[in-house]
Amino acid sequence: MGKDTNFEAAASLIRRQEELLQFDSFTNADAWELGRLMVEEIKARGIELAVCIRKVNGNIVFQYATDGTNLNNQRWMMRKYHTVAYMETSSLLATVMSHITGEKIATHGLSDTEYVLCGGGFPIKIKGSGMTMVVTVSNLPHEKDHGFIVDCLAKYLNVEAPALTEEIPIP
Repeated sequence: MGKDTNFEAAASLIRRQEELLQFDSFTNADAWELGRLMVEEIKARGIELAVCIRKVNGNIVFQYATDGTNLNNQRWMMRKYHTVAYMETSSLLATVMSHITGEKIATHGLSDTEYVLCGGGFPIKIKGSGMTMVVTVSNLPHEKDHGFIVDCLAKYLNVEAPALTEEIPIP
């Protein structure tokens, strides 16, 4: 898995997603609306998924979990949140960059119990201002977690975002 992955192309595509999926503004009310859209999408797809939207300071402004998820998913979302908040990029881009640079979580003096290199965390960025919140999901294969977030953000923002088709191994 992933031995033929073009990590440079994957990084470029994910950067493009992050560029396209930025907001003019994003409030707690917007987090509720995005979260509601994500729950509707979960139901429409018939999938089991946990969703969390947090401010950069860690305050949870939206959270939902289907019956088929558990505390383990919440812990994965917390680790993904920490990665996005620290790296200021999606957790999947951080994962891809780990493959390119050889850097691991420990390279940054961080703990694998609090941070993780895998998809499923995405920054909520305000155009020209930076990251304000982080959306995380957990329970699908990590590339699909990332793809679900991208699909929902694109739908919410009414923009088209390229889809990642590469398999990205977890380092």
